Formats: sequence, C-alpha cells, structure tokens
Amino acid sequence: MQPHHPHLPEILLGAIAIIITGMLDDKYQIQPVVKLTGQLIAASFLISSGLIIERITIPVFGLIDLGFFSVLVTVLWVVGITNAINLIDGLDGLATGVTTIALTSMFIMAIIDVQVIAAYLCIVLIGANLGFLYHNFYPAKIYMGDTGSNFLGYMIAVVSMLGLFKNIALFGFIIPIIILAVPIFDTLFAIVRRASNGENIMMPDNKHIHYQLLKKGFSHRQTVLIIYGFSALFGAIAILLSNATITTALVVIVLVLVLFHILAELGGLVMNGKRPVIDLVGKVFRKRGRD
Repeated sequence: MQPHHPHLPEILLGAIAIIITGMLDDKYQIQPVVKLTGQLIAASFLISSGLIIERITIPVFGLIDLGFFSVLVTVLWVVGITNAINLIDGLDGLATGVTTIALTSMFIMAIIDVQVIAAYLCIVLIGANLGFLYHNFYPAKIYMGDTGSNFLGYMIAVVSMLGLFKNIALFGFIIPIIILAVPIFDTLFAIVRRASNGENIMMPDNKHIHYQLLKKGFSHRQTVLIIYGFSALFGAIAILLSNATITTALVVIVLVLVLFHILAELGGLVMNGKRPVIDLVGKVFRKRGRD
C-alpha cells in the first residue's frame, strides 16, 4: 500500500526543483549563486508545508524549542547537507556508497523509532542507490553528476528531518551529524580552508579528503573503500548513541573525535601531512608483532 504523509507533495516539489537545478548545472555549469537559489527554493517548499526542525536535544540543556530560528536552522540543514553530498561526489562510487551507508543507518533507526515514512523513503533510496552503484563503482560506466548528488543530499536532509530529528534521546541533535560525519567534515574543512586562503568558499577545488587520500598513494578503489569504512563506523556509532546512557555516550563521542582525527591524518590535513596518531598505533602493533 502506498504510504501517505502530509508533507509528501512539497517534498516532491522540492525534489523537482533540486533536479532541475542539477540538470542545469550539469549542462551549463551555472554560477554557485544560481545553484544556491535552486536549493533555497527546494527548502522553501519544505518550510511552507510545515516540515521544519522545530526542536533539538542537546546534552545538559535538554530539549530546546528553536522558535523563530527553526526556519533558519532548517534552511541551513537542507542546503548544507545537499552541498555536502555534492562535494564528496569526486570519485566513482563514492557519493553513492556513502549515502547508501548513511541511509542504512537511518533506516535502522527509523525502524527502532517506528518512523514509517522515514523508513519507507530510506529503503526506496537504498534500493535505487544499490542498483546505480553496480554501474557507478570504479571503473564507472555511468555517472551521477550534480543532478544525482544534489538530489541524494536533499533527500537525506528530508529523511533526517522526518525521522532523526524526531528522536528526543539525550544526544538527539548530534546523531544525524555523526551519521553524515564524513561529508559534513569534508565540507566544513573545505569552507575553512578556502576562507583562510582568501578563496571563494563556493568554488570547487581538488583538496577534498578523497583527493588527499589519492595523493597519499592510495588507489582509487582503496580510497573509496577507506571512506566507506569510516562512514560505516560513524553510522554504527550513531545507532549506539541513540539510546546510550550519559557515560556510554561520552565514551562514544571521544571515539568519534579520535576517528575524526585519524581521518584527517589519512587525508594529510593535520600538521602539514604528519600522522602522529596513525604512526603511534602502527608502532604499537609492530612492537606487539615482534613480541
């Protein structure tokens, strides 16, 4: 039976706006401000339907009603996640695999929280992604383009709003961020890097985490699989965190920060390419091997 939900018409209209924007960008390489306008139009459809991030749960502070800021937070989330997925689409199969892993984590959490519409959208997108990934994994026979990556980013933002932000667990607000840690981390680092260099933060470059891994000597396939692995780890951590006690949650957050640092070291983003944590772990394992 086809599911019904009051926000589905506006979600569809937003998706159409995103797809049209992506198609124009793929064909004509439109200016970043034009692309941003299309994303804002998509977000406006969601807001007009009442699909907004009304409240978030933050440790210590508890459940916080965003009030007037709910619209701003919703726009930032939709536009931010849409662009984060778009930016990570730099290698064959990368964005498809990362989003599939994120959607799988979201699906599991939607089932646990009985969020039917979120679970339904997750399983549809996972199925579509897997069918596409068969042809998109290195060496790719077909490509996603901005049309596909923007659409996936938009839909992941929507699904998280329908499901994850409804979770009132102790670390509810952090959970969707952890699930999407890899693309969010890559995007934030790109913004800081470009701003510090006096560059336009919306202009593309070849310094994203996947390009840095390639420069470190990893093959295309190895780079993609490494990022898949980190995405899966973050997804599993988010699921564990959703119903964790405060003590367990704090341990998990420390683990997340360590994983962030290791990922940054792998990408040559720490101390001009130095890898202190990875080197330390390597020394420990080598010493144990000799013993």
